[in-house]
Amino acid sequence: MTFVASHLPMEINTSEDVRTGCEIIRRAFSGMRTEIGGVVVGQKRVVDMVLVSIFANGHVLLEGPPGLGKTLLVRTLGEVLNLSTGRIQCTADLMPADVVGTTIVDHNETTGSREFTFRKGPVFHNVLLADEINRATPKCQASLLESMQERSVSIDGVTRNLPIPFFVLATQNPIEQEGTYPLPEAQLDRFLLKINVGYSSRTELNEIVDRTTTGKNVETKIIVDGDFIVAVQKFARQVVIAPHIQDYVTRLVLATHPDSDHAPSWVSNDILVGASPRAAQAIVSCAKVAAIIDGRFAVSHRDVHAIAVPALQHRIVRSFEAETAARTSCSMVDRLLEDVPLFMIEERDV
Repeated sequence: MTFVASHLPMEINTSEDVRTGCEIIRRAFSGMRTEIGGVVVGQKRVVDMVLVSIFANGHVLLEGPPGLGKTLLVRTLGEVLNLSTGRIQCTADLMPADVVGTTIVDHNETTGSREFTFRKGPVFHNVLLADEINRATPKCQASLLESMQERSVSIDGVTRNLPIPFFVLATQNPIEQEGTYPLPEAQLDRFLLKINVGYSSRTELNEIVDRTTTGKNVETKIIVDGDFIVAVQKFARQVVIAPHIQDYVTRLVLATHPDSDHAPSWVSNDILVGASPRAAQAIVSCAKVAAIIDGRFAVSHRDVHAIAVPALQHRIVRSFEAETAARTSCSMVDRLLEDVPLFMIEERDV
């Protein structure tokens, strides 16, 4: 079954509209997970986080060693979503025009004259795969900044809107650092989530070998279309988040700032630069989607905890002391989740 926008309630006026909308989104999410799982073995949490990010209208950075199925996941996702996909194989000689497009002088066969014609780059697709993004030069990486934030591209003084929905799904290899250009903080901050892709288990690896060496072909089905994704994004924004839960997210983000009153004592030694306001936006947006998938129309602290690591880890700049001690950003976020209280008792003047 292919889910379309008309399946969702146009407006949420009653509790029945809420139940109907949530049930449809859960069924669509389950169908997408099943279809992707038929091609990508294991990596269930990675798949779930990518789908949550799609429904939350955000970009994803997949980090992991080579050969773990990062590119396969992105390609399969484009097939399941019935969206146009473009691919950039990032290399040191890649130019910004290879990403966003360029204006060329073309011959008009009708009039016989020459005229300027804009040729679109791969960024003019719904899903853009930036493979090994840290192999692109800073100049080329910067060509994605506007498209990731404003969903538009400015070339020769003309601003062109990108198709909606639009997602950048980038991969990078953390091991092989020769010939790479680490992503700057401004680029990292534009990714809604950073997801670490780990190795497969024994059972999963046996399944991978079986599938890839016996000639088995798995065909995926289209589950949703672009209009349905846009409708889900609009529906998810209406999910309720209680003031104390939102305040918890705010304090969690402020706790990453060394000079904040909400930061635990160890933060000033381990964190050099804390997370930006985009981090709080990312946690709330994804937590709303996670609540729907879990069968609720209100965000709980469990949703926040499920999203906190992928939403915060790439937005934290570790200090030199933390790097030399091999303390990872993930472990720091986990520690913050333990140290930051769920409720804040406000001091009142007596």
